[in-house]
Amino acid sequence: MSRVIIVNLIRFVVLVLLQVFLLKNISLYNLSVPYLYILFILLLPFETPNLLLFLLSFLLGLTIDMFNDTPGLHAASCVVLALVRVLFISVTVQKDGFDNEPEPTLGNMGFRWFFTYSALLIVVHHFFLFNLEVFRLDEIQYTLLRFLSSAVFTLFLILISSFLFYRRKER
Repeated sequence: MSRVIIVNLIRFVVLVLLQVFLLKNISLYNLSVPYLYILFILLLPFETPNLLLFLLSFLLGLTIDMFNDTPGLHAASCVVLALVRVLFISVTVQKDGFDNEPEPTLGNMGFRWFFTYSALLIVVHHFFLFNLEVFRLDEIQYTLLRFLSSAVFTLFLILISSFLFYRRKER
C-alpha cells in the first residue's frame, strides 16, 4: 500500500474517533460544537480523483451520522464541502502556481492560502449542516449564531492542529 493511502486511512480513523468520543461532548454555551472531522476532506491530496473525493466525503459524513443519530445531515454537508473544495482548488491552485504541491497543508501552501481555504470550506459546511438540521426560518437568529460560533471554533481547532503538525515545505 502507498504511504499516502496509509496516512489518510489513519487520519480518517483518528479524526472520526476524536469527533465521536471527545468533540461530540464539547459544547460552548450550547451554541458552538466543533466539527474537526472535516479536516480529513480538507487535507486530501490535490490528485485525488473527484469521484473518490465525493465517495470518501460521503463515507466520512455517513460514519459521523451513524454515531450522532443524524440521518444524512453530515453526509450531505460533507458532499457539499467536497464540491466547494473542488471548485476552490480549481480556481486557486492553477492560477497561483501551486501545481507541485502534493496536498493542501499549512506547510505546503502557506498560512494565507490555508486560512482562506479552511475558512471558506468550514463556513460552507457549517452553514449547510445547521440549516439542514433546523430546516425552518423562525429560528434563523439562533441558527446563524450556532453556525458562526461553531465555524469559528472549528477553524480555531483546525489551525491549532495544523500548527502542531506543521512541516515546512522542502525546496
